Amino acid sequence: MLDLGVLEPCSLQSSLAGMTEPELFGAALPTFKLPAVADLDGFQKAAVQMVKPAKGTTTLAFVFKHGVIVAADSRASMGNYISSQTVKKILEINRYLLGTMAGGAADCQFWQRNLGTRCRLHELANKRRISVAGASKLLANTLYSYRGMGLSMGTMIAGWDETGPGLYYVDSEGGRVEGKRFSVGSGSTYAYGVLDTGFRFDMSVDEAVELARRAIYHATFRDGASGGVASVYYVGPEGFKKMSGDDVGELHYKYYPVPEPTVEAEMVDVSTTPS
Repeated sequence: MLDLGVLEPCSLQSSLAGMTEPELFGAALPTFKLPAVADLDGFQKAAVQMVKPAKGTTTLAFVFKHGVIVAADSRASMGNYISSQTVKKILEINRYLLGTMAGGAADCQFWQRNLGTRCRLHELANKRRISVAGASKLLANTLYSYRGMGLSMGTMIAGWDETGPGLYYVDSEGGRVEGKRFSVGSGSTYAYGVLDTGFRFDMSVDEAVELARRAIYHATFRDGASGGVASVYYVGPEGFKKMSGDDVGELHYKYYPVPEPTVEAEMVDVSTTPS
């Protein structure tokens, strides 16, 4: 039997003293009424889909001869609702490391801020900056320990270290993939089309910036969940630098200018014209 002597008040002790352990624990278990539906499994699946957030974004990054380019839009949305057009989706982890945000905004912001703290502690302990591979591994290990708990992240860790440029994709299940060219989000298929067509490894920095800007613009044009401002960052041996931040509405008229309307000749009545 359980020792009830530590319970207060005394009236509680007397009311529970005669109960056996199965009766005691059984009385404490809450009971819930099931929904009065014919197909309970189908009802549960439909309920999950109803409350499941519908997210959208476009982020991209690629490695080229002179470093790494990282670009993203700035629209925050859930389904048809656009909550903001000014979200900063490229997060500065340290002077030489950038992270992108796709999925849950709060998840990405919190865990990448946490990653920045851990990278700084690593630098203080080891007297050298952490590598891009090391930073991405720290994040992947953290997310792996939280897998299955509802996190939603599809982030890229890009930067420059002692070995040169580096780029990794990390997701909320703890997956980690090294690559040279990534695009993440609902508009990524459109961005990939532009990237795969125009990419050259030996591009200049200006050409790489323009390619990333155009890829983000085309994604926002076709994907309703992407929009706002196309931000482009460059990471090189001296650290990161923001290269541009252009409103995608203005970029549309830059890439596809509206032709000047032709003025038609005015009709003149011959009978009223002085001789």
